[in-house]
Order: sequence, then C-alpha cells, then structure tokens
Amino acid sequence: MTDAMQGSRNWLDAVKPYVEKAPLAAFFLGVSSGFPYAMIGATLTTRLAQDGIDKKAVTAFTLAFLVYNLKWLWAWVVDGVHLPVIGRLGQRVSWLLVAGVLVMAAVANLALVDPTTSLLQTAYAAILVGAAGATFDIVIDAYRIEMLKPEQLGVGSGMSQYGWRIGSVAAGALALVLASRIGWHGAYLACAAFALPAMLTGLLLGEPERHRDPLARRGMGEVWQSIAGPLVEFFRRRGALLVLLFILLHKIGDTLANLTFRLLFDDMGYTNDEIAIYDIGIGFWAYLVGIFIGGILYARMGMKRSVLFSLILMGVSNFSFAALAALGKSNWGMAGAIGFENFASGIGGVTVVAYFSALCDLRFTAAQYALISAAASIVGRFLTGTTAGALIERFGYVDFYLLTTALAVPGILLFWLMMRAGLIDASVGSAATDKGDLP
Repeated sequence: MTDAMQGSRNWLDAVKPYVEKAPLAAFFLGVSSGFPYAMIGATLTTRLAQDGIDKKAVTAFTLAFLVYNLKWLWAWVVDGVHLPVIGRLGQRVSWLLVAGVLVMAAVANLALVDPTTSLLQTAYAAILVGAAGATFDIVIDAYRIEMLKPEQLGVGSGMSQYGWRIGSVAAGALALVLASRIGWHGAYLACAAFALPAMLTGLLLGEPERHRDPLARRGMGEVWQSIAGPLVEFFRRRGALLVLLFILLHKIGDTLANLTFRLLFDDMGYTNDEIAIYDIGIGFWAYLVGIFIGGILYARMGMKRSVLFSLILMGVSNFSFAALAALGKSNWGMAGAIGFENFASGIGGVTVVAYFSALCDLRFTAAQYALISAAASIVGRFLTGTTAGALIERFGYVDFYLLTTALAVPGILLFWLMMRAGLIDASVGSAATDKGDLP
C-alpha cells in the first residue's frame, strides 16, 4: 500500500465514527440545544445594547441563564413522569416533543416584548426562554447519552458540540441579519424554528436503546427514589465531593468572559456586520476545527490527559481578549482572539462533555447530567450577572479579562490532583462502564 493510499485510509478511519447514525443524531440534537442560548445570550445582549440599555442592566440579564443551573430541580420529572397519550411514543421522545413546543412558544413570547418600554417584562420573557431551554436540554442530553454507545461518547460529544455551535451561531447570525431588515420581533419568531431538528430526530429514531426506566411502578416510594436516587448514587462514589468541586470551579473564568464579549465589541465600535463576520464567521470555523482536533486528542491522549490539556488551553484563551482590549479596534486582532477562544472551546467541548457524560448512571441520566451541567456554569453565570458590569466599569476590559484568566487556574490544578489520586477513573458511572479502563 502506497503512502498516499495509507494516508487516505487513515483519514477515512478518522472521519468514519462521525458519520454513524448515533453521532449524526447527536449533531441534530445539538442544533436545537444551542439556539435558545443564543436567544438570551449574545443576541439579547446586542439587542439591549443597541436599545441604549445600561451595561449593568445588560449584564444582569445573564441571570436568566441561572434558570439552566436550576434545571436539576425538575430533571427527575423528565426521568420519572410518563406523559399521557403522547407518552406512547416513549419517555424520551414524548418529552422531547413537549419541551420543543415549549421552547418555540417562549421564544415567540420574547419576540413580542419591547425592552425600551418594559425592561421587567423583557426579563420575565428571557427567564421563560431559559426555563423552556433548560427543560429541552434535560431531555436532549439524556437522549444523547443513552443513544450513544460507551465507545461513542467522545465522538458523540463532538458531534453534539458541532450541532450546538451551528445552532447557536446560525440562530444568532439569522437574528442579527433579520433584525437589521425586519426588526427584532420578526427575527426572534423566525429563529423559533431551530427547535425542530431535535424533535424530528426523536420522531425518526424513536426511543434510545440504552434507556432504563428508574420506576417500575408509580408509588410514592418510587417517586422519591427518582428524586433522591441520582444524588445518593453519585455521592456514594469515591471522591464525589472533589469531583463536584471541580465541576463548580472549572468554568468560572470561561463563563465570566464569554458572556461579556458582545459588550466589548459594542464599546469598541464594531458594527453588526463586523460582529457577524468576525465573531460568528471566523469563530464558527475555528470552533469546528477545535471540535475535530478535540476528537483526535480524546482518542490519542485518552480522556484524562485530553481534559487537562483543554482546561489549560481554555484558560489561556481568555488572555487573548485582554490583548484585544489593550490593542483597540482591529479586525485582525478580533479575528485572532475569537479564533483562538473558539478553537480552545471546541477542544474542551469534546473532552469535558465526554467526561461529564461518562459520569452518569443510565438509571438517572436526565437528572444526573442536569445536575452536572447546571453546576458546571452556575458560579460563572452568577458572577457575570451580579458583578461583571461593575467590574468592567471600574477596572476596564483589560484587567477584567486578566482576572478571568486567573480564575481558570484553580480548576486546572484540581483536575491534575484528581488525576494523581485516581479519582477520575473512580468517578465514572454506568454510561462508561463498557469502555474498560480509561487511559
């Protein structure tokens, strides 16, 4: 076999896992998962900034994301409550359809409010989108993890991140383009259609093969087990408290930085078209490349080392925005900062999400992943909503992004210590038990 033929075969072997049925389904689930985030994240931030809303009020709107961090409170319902009539389609499929409809209705409601006349009503509408999007995420994450085989968790996480990024970027870009032409109301209404890919995926593929119903009969004892069971099972594992501490700490700096980028771009004088080209366009492709590289690193380096590497990379990426803020408005500078940040986030999106997916027990997939994903960003979102605007106004963007870089260090050190103590291997659940030893 020639070198060219061998290289072609290696390339095909690398790509093949990404085009299998389950990872492809994870992609379409990710598309629908990403768009509600865009509606109350960068898109709403831009809308409020362009309407002349004060920075403190704009960053306070990121508290709407805290609804995502509370989704563990009702995630057990998705695991344990069977919906009447539509429930015949299956536990995951029926909830997927209901949650999708709720998201579309919430986004339509946000489209109808006017921030300039009622900021409070806009806040309520954003919170409703957050609640509906969080419920949608609960079902989507459970469906994805149960649909993927243990050996597909890395690739499936990558495809899910591909979908999430495409869904959030496409919805955000579509909203910006339509807002300049038909206004924000029509832009939001059009974006509600992004809920459809996940709903159609559930209808076409049906119930996941690895789904395990935690409730045999619907008595009060079983209901309590569906609520307490996920927590009890997780905290029985060795090192569970350190694992939880890592989940809480690892993304503080990244979350704090990401939710303020649009404020930086607006203050630096970038137009909507420039944001669409550099933030969304270049960032989009850099993220896709990062995801693909993340899949390769996960396969070559193993879960533990690839997660540690991605944590370091994501921490350093925040520094690029301190450099951009110091440089001043520069299209090349913005492209470099956005490109590096998205490349690092793409790698982390594969490795860290695969690890968090592996933490789940298949009896409590929805509830446990809701707990994990909610805990992963709650501190950063709370700090953004309560202090980010004031910190930026007091210290400026350069020092603010240097602070976010420093905040990444505790999570990196903790994960390294967990590796040394063997707690990474001990922390995984039944979602990964068929994988064998973790490298």
